[in-house]
Amino acid sequence: MDGGNHSMVSEFLLLGLTSSWEIQILLFLLFTIFYIATMLGNLFIVLTIISDHHLHSPMYFLLANLSFIDTGVSSIATPKMVYDLFRKHKVISLKGCITQMFFIHTVGGTEMVLLIVMAYDRYIAICKPLHYLTIMSLKTCISLLAISWIIGLIHSVAQLAFVVNLPFCGPNQMDSFYCDFPRFIKLACIDTYKLEFLVTANSGFISMGTFFILIVSYIFILVTVRKHTSGSASKALSTLSAHITVVVFFFGPCIIVYVWPFPTLPIDKFLAIFDALITPFMNPIIYTFRNKEMKVAMRRFVCKVLSFRKHSFRHNPRNSDSS
Repeated sequence: MDGGNHSMVSEFLLLGLTSSWEIQILLFLLFTIFYIATMLGNLFIVLTIISDHHLHSPMYFLLANLSFIDTGVSSIATPKMVYDLFRKHKVISLKGCITQMFFIHTVGGTEMVLLIVMAYDRYIAICKPLHYLTIMSLKTCISLLAISWIIGLIHSVAQLAFVVNLPFCGPNQMDSFYCDFPRFIKLACIDTYKLEFLVTANSGFISMGTFFILIVSYIFILVTVRKHTSGSASKALSTLSAHITVVVFFFGPCIIVYVWPFPTLPIDKFLAIFDALITPFMNPIIYTFRNKEMKVAMRRFVCKVLSFRKHSFRHNPRNSDSS
């Protein structure tokens, strides 16, 4: 193919989710509500854990970081998706597309590893309770968190290194609302079979491998929990069920999208909505509804905020003058 007969592509046209005006309005309302609720819910968890000394434990340290990561997951593609709903030409630059893919896989890869760390935390807490605080010290938690981010970064950069210099000289339409490797690679004007296999091997293997490790870990922990009949075992089972629910929500769409991404499935962009918006929205609900300690701490945090505002209002000089 003679590259001189083609103009180089500098931006991509995103086809979005639908062309129906009525459905776009509905999606705009739903996505806006979900996004705001996701951000508020996850930030509420982070602030509650930081402010309440009762929650200064390894499990809640990891939960706060999961909530922080979820705010990033939902913020990478969702704001642009909502903004593009009312745009006739939904475009994204080549650099913008690469940047979006970088953050999607860095944050997504980090969350995958963090979920393994959280499973390890539960294993130590349930199977070795007497040594829990010694093993899961603050230094250990920070180190495991740093490793999670490093692995997520390596996972992302390893894929970007192979696609960042791909030539794009033909079609620039992407049937999605965001950029990701499967559809991005398909638009390159070279034979991309090996790259397609590389992405499947990288993202698909990590998704399947992590999911398998987590399921085996939780089965082992559940077997251990069943040997106990105390109230602490019941509490552990409740915590584990929340973790397992989050794992299924997170990895289900990932496995479908990345294990068989070529040819791309029409449903994959709707599964992407699940990972980008629904799962981060569900995580605060799952962890809050199934955790009495968290609910009590949230009430205390709300009471503190209201008390602080009331105290500030009373001591405001303007209010004193008006009275």
